[in-house]
Amino acid sequence: MSVDAQAAAMARGRTISVMLVDDHPVVRTGLRGMLAAEPDIEVVAEAGSGPEAVALACRRGFDVILMDLRMPGGDGVTATAAIHAQGNARVVVLTTYDTDADILRAVEAGASGYLLKDATQSELAGAIRAAARGETVLAPAVAGRLVNRLREPPQTPLSARETEILAGAARGLTNAEIGRELFIGEATVKTHLLRACGKLGVTGRTAAVATALDRGLLPPAPPKNSPPGSAK
Repeated sequence: MSVDAQAAAMARGRTISVMLVDDHPVVRTGLRGMLAAEPDIEVVAEAGSGPEAVALACRRGFDVILMDLRMPGGDGVTATAAIHAQGNARVVVLTTYDTDADILRAVEAGASGYLLKDATQSELAGAIRAAARGETVLAPAVAGRLVNRLREPPQTPLSARETEILAGAARGLTNAEIGRELFIGEATVKTHLLRACGKLGVTGRTAAVATALDRGLLPPAPPKNSPPGSAK
């Protein structure tokens, strides 16, 4: 059933079918208990990872999927994109993470909503109903972050060299160590760091690394002295 047909069915009062996706069974149990009191919402399936959720969504249709964001068996953003491409369910992210990078990645993947796990039962149920009607649902804090992000002036992208140097700093390397690894002088490292700080609107390498990670400009940092290219 297409999402448009699903929205029409919701308007006629049909029960909303929901799949819960979270790698913690206790979280899924709690969510199922919260939603059991809602007469028009029925939890009909559960999944413990992104790939499992995609496989279930391929086999049957759901009206709304509550999707955790970070799961060791496969992240929620990748699963959201795959399910959105199928067009047979609306995905609402339900997570503890509210960084700009996480929010934007989920929205760009096609999520119909983004809620935090401190949502009340009534907020959660209302969000499911709104998503089933085809509306976008955002936690107030998330909506505020998106509005502020849209108001920010566009940032100049980091150069490849600036990204390499910030990645080294994220691994805990000193300027001298970064220079040796990239075969450039320590003064050159400092120059690139200053330029990166200017582009990111921060002062200091620590703030630059944190901001770049928050904006999704760097991959997660591997341990110090990991071989170059070892991060996945």
